[in-house]
Amino acid sequence: MPVEWLKRLDKAPEPPGALSHAEGAAPALHLRLRPHRSLRPEGFVIFIAITGALILVPLLALLGTMALWGVLPFTALALWAIWAALRRNARDGALVEELRLWSDHIRLDRIDPNGPDKHWEANPYWVRVRLHPEGGPVDNYLTLKGGGREVEFGAFLTPEERKGLEADLDRALRRLR
Repeated sequence: MPVEWLKRLDKAPEPPGALSHAEGAAPALHLRLRPHRSLRPEGFVIFIAITGALILVPLLALLGTMALWGVLPFTALALWAIWAALRRNARDGALVEELRLWSDHIRLDRIDPNGPDKHWEANPYWVRVRLHPEGGPVDNYLTLKGGGREVEFGAFLTPEERKGLEADLDRALRRLR
């Protein structure tokens, strides 16, 4: 599931300071986003095995001929290309974005397997959730603005998921103010 609510802000906040980051309290809201994964690791193994077997079937006619050695490298290259593309897709799918919200602090962590981790923190009182229906890299581009920066959030989600997430985050921020 792309959007995982680990802790949701469903009721009115506690008295001031009860959900304080400075006091070491647990966040009032904790959200984890992951790209949709349609191929699990078990499916990857099965897919590569079946693809390899099907690619090798035409080579049976070439057994015992010199043509086998001319076709075999290209067959191996095709299988390797499929394997590399699926591995790259799996690595890109390991991306995680986590948002934690306290009464006095908001933190966004982006754990990227292809690069350095990125972190953003701000005071939630000043944070604004913005949905850009057009003009962003994707439809319904979602950003969080605060702490002197504007950061993207959930760019890998569908436009409908980003729209729903924007409404939920805006509601949670208004409750904590």
